[in-house]
Amino acid sequence: MDSHFLTVILLGIVEGLTEFLPVSSTGHLILASDLLGYDPAKWATFNVVIQLGAILAVVVLYWRTFWTVAVGLLARDGQSWRFLRNLLVAFLPAAVIGLALHSHIEALLGAPKVVAVALIVGGIAIILIERTIETGEIHGTSNIPLVRALGIGFIQCLAMIPGVSRSGATIMGALSLGVDRKTAAEFSFFLAVPTMLGATALELFKSRHELMSGAVNWVDIAIGFVVAFLVAIAVIKWFVGLVSRRGFYPFAWYRIAAGLAALIWLMAK
Repeated sequence: MDSHFLTVILLGIVEGLTEFLPVSSTGHLILASDLLGYDPAKWATFNVVIQLGAILAVVVLYWRTFWTVAVGLLARDGQSWRFLRNLLVAFLPAAVIGLALHSHIEALLGAPKVVAVALIVGGIAIILIERTIETGEIHGTSNIPLVRALGIGFIQCLAMIPGVSRSGATIMGALSLGVDRKTAAEFSFFLAVPTMLGATALELFKSRHELMSGAVNWVDIAIGFVVAFLVAIAVIKWFVGLVSRRGFYPFAWYRIAAGLAALIWLMAK
């Protein structure tokens, strides 16, 4: 098995494994590129497009929820409309701020030291939030008040700093705003669908010339997509069960350890 094919599989595993955990998939992909010594610009489109595999995992696992909401929207069911409203409202800040700061965000994607520091700071933040929050009183995505959904959306924007973690920011933000653990995790999964679709659409638009010229290897993308999908399916099921039993402390300590190890390695280069 050649090194190129191994890289494709490895990146698919990293994406599926970390996208929905509060450890930063983007940060891990950046560190992986630096560790393995390959050109991150060459894999930029690949890394973004295979996120669709992780999105598909959410749709497959929660298809009953999405189906119920779709039917409810047609029937003008209030709970279904509140579900959709909360997702759109929470997505809006990332869409607006992401487009406005796109060039600045891209500049940070080539800074592995930023990732290492963000991993450490994020881990400490998770520990502090876990030790101070009360049991959330808001259960179910449809029951999140509009203002709090918007607040979660703004907190999600912190993940534009690589290493912060989109899922980590949204979950911790939701917990801080009174949402219970299971709902916070699931809302993060649901919010990933419009957020990651938007990011993928933007990347595809930017790479339209490469796509049309055939410079993008669709076989690599297909393999990475499938690997990310299969790994994400397993991770989501495991993650919901773990946080219900043990909270988010294991991920906080992992972030701190990984960040410190990465920082030491980067400074020693």
